[in-house]
Amino acid sequence: MNMPHQYIDRETAEIRTEKLYGDRLINLIYNHGRERMSALFRALTSARTSSLLGFINFDSLLSTKIGSVERFLASTGIDLGECVENPLHLDTPRKIFERKIRYWRLRPMPMDAGVIVSPADSKVLFGSFDRDSLLFIKDKFFRFDEMLGANSGWRNVFAGGSFAVFRLTPEKYHYNHNPVSGQVVDFYGVDGDYHSCNPGAIVRMVTPHSKNKRYVTLINTDVPGGSNVGLVAMIEVVALMIGEVEQCYSPFHYDSPRPVSKGLFINKGQPKSLFKPGSSTTVLFFQSGRIRFDGELIANMGRVGVSSRFSSGFNRSLAETDIKVRSAIGRALPVSDLPFAGSSQVNLFSNTTTTTEVLP
Repeated sequence: MNMPHQYIDRETAEIRTEKLYGDRLINLIYNHGRERMSALFRALTSARTSSLLGFINFDSLLSTKIGSVERFLASTGIDLGECVENPLHLDTPRKIFERKIRYWRLRPMPMDAGVIVSPADSKVLFGSFDRDSLLFIKDKFFRFDEMLGANSGWRNVFAGGSFAVFRLTPEKYHYNHNPVSGQVVDFYGVDGDYHSCNPGAIVRMVTPHSKNKRYVTLINTDVPGGSNVGLVAMIEVVALMIGEVEQCYSPFHYDSPRPVSKGLFINKGQPKSLFKPGSSTTVLFFQSGRIRFDGELIANMGRVGVSSRFSSGFNRSLAETDIKVRSAIGRALPVSDLPFAGSSQVNLFSNTTTTTEVLP
């Protein structure tokens, strides 16, 4: 698939063409490796190969000599002026990918408690699990019944709900921030592979996100100080050359980072985790009838004149929008509009358990 991949810049509404890193190699692997060399394909998407590729690209002396930092910065347009650290100290690809930015100044967040915000600097698409919804997208990014883990007891909670897929590309700021405020009611890992999140690979590879290694955080927002949008699942999906997701919630700037665990109250817009570098994906699940996505972002998905590989793969217009972390993506529906208004929400969680193996 050699067609260009375009997206819409939210700030300017302009159509832009994405530079897809390693696109030729990814296309070769996903065109031929899977069909003709299944053993090789499995090896290329394994943890060992992903870790090796990550080391060569981001940590080894070879990466600094062949892929010079200056050349990479020039080609990506990364603004080192956003960084907390002195830019002179960002002298390796890994340090650039794991950079901290002054998000409290440069990524303003709406103060309305009912607003849900983007977890990442990323390109976003939205969908629905309701087959009667205009946002219904057949299984392609992931299988709903697999995404939370084969043995998860949380799947029924999101039946008929909605989701958002945030695709981080290599040049992006790689911290995830909390999209909502609430209490963590479950956190666990699901083992899997390391498939690429290149758009061409996604539309060729059936449900790659639910086959990849991932971490699932369940957040109850119907608590004092919460965002009041029900239960939210935040799923951090690793990809090729992403070896790990570091859980490092900080209640203020990047200070006093702590692991995410059950019982922890997390504030909207604060750093939650860090992808160890490369490109990767964050997926949000929402319960049915609890939120409404931003109309501008939904309209962008169907915009004509955008050459999107997702449109080709799904046989419908499906254009991403490039957005900033902590910017609004939707808002809570008024509680009075809900069918269970006035009833206790404890019933949603009281008998729910998960037996998915927790990863170290």
